[in-house]
Amino acid sequence: MQSANNDPFEIEAMTALRRDLHANPELGFEEMRTSAIVAEKLTEAGIEIHRGLGKTGIVGTLRVGTGTRRIALRADMDALAMPELAERDYRSNTPNTMHACGHDGHTVMLLAAARHLAKTRNFSGTVHFIFQPAEEGRGGAKAMLDDGLLRLFPVDAVYGLHNMPGLATDEMAVVPGPQLASSDSWTVTFRGIGTHGAKPHLGRDAITAAGHFLAAIHTIVARVVDPLQPAVVSACALEAGDFKALNVIPDQVRIGGTARAYTPEVRDQLEREIGTIAKGIAATFGVAAEYHFQRRIPPVVNNADATARALRAAQAATGRPVVTDFPPSTAGDDFAFFSGEMPGAYVWLGNGPAVDGALHHNSRYDFNDDAILTGARFWTALVEQELSA
Repeated sequence: MQSANNDPFEIEAMTALRRDLHANPELGFEEMRTSAIVAEKLTEAGIEIHRGLGKTGIVGTLRVGTGTRRIALRADMDALAMPELAERDYRSNTPNTMHACGHDGHTVMLLAAARHLAKTRNFSGTVHFIFQPAEEGRGGAKAMLDDGLLRLFPVDAVYGLHNMPGLATDEMAVVPGPQLASSDSWTVTFRGIGTHGAKPHLGRDAITAAGHFLAAIHTIVARVVDPLQPAVVSACALEAGDFKALNVIPDQVRIGGTARAYTPEVRDQLEREIGTIAKGIAATFGVAAEYHFQRRIPPVVNNADATARALRAAQAATGRPVVTDFPPSTAGDDFAFFSGEMPGAYVWLGNGPAVDGALHHNSRYDFNDDAILTGARFWTALVEQELSA
């Protein structure tokens, strides 16, 4: 076993903790066990804690010296509602729940850095360690803000980190500008007049209208949005008819999907154009269309100054060139609610090769424990550089 001097970030203990969290995953706003462990580890290190923000969220605060600058570091804690299929000693003990995005690793890396900073105290200022619940589509960041996060813990900048398979575990990517797309949901319901499948002329066919709609929405990205502006429109759910009644044209068809963009202008376009196509096709086929667009998560866009600061910390933490031309992702992250309120930067840390093709949200995915040290070093370097004594 390594001594404390040779293991300043408690990597052996943190690796064991990461695997424990992996074996005991919890869904968004249900992270009771996880948040209790986080609170215990922070308190044990002498870090002031505030519990209950966003129901299960934790904020740890460390103030050192007389510096007036205040920064926040964020890690997400929740798992996904999906089964773990890989065989490993620490596989999920909870049915249909697993850490398939590495939030167990994110939690542990920030804990390791927080405990190390509490010992070394090599900075002057205030750092808030945000352990956020419910990142996976349940609105944890907004819930923390609604509970007064910025009123209780005002900050000058906020930083987030996410693992990325394909980059080495001692490699990071730090890029200004768009990092993650907006994540919005839409539904369209076509209401026609059901009839016998052998007599379609006696009804109004919502099925055929839906088919034309599904083909037409893909022209939005191809022919309406500026080709230099990335965007995605996907249909992901479809409800219609009954396979036990294949001679019946149903009265209605319900379709749902997602829309992704990096700018407010394109986001507006997607919302408008999906509705325009739905209404137009409904009119063509003599059916009615009911359209709903739900804005869920804004895009994550890195602030130039915060990104430059994160880049310097990544260089110090890895001792190797940092990737600065990494392409943005069309996935979403509600870190956007934090960085929309203050300057922010969201960075990528390598998770090594995608073993057996297991990327994020795959039932065989696993966080790579070799990345814990790099992540802890990054958070530490960022605090010590941002809040230089």
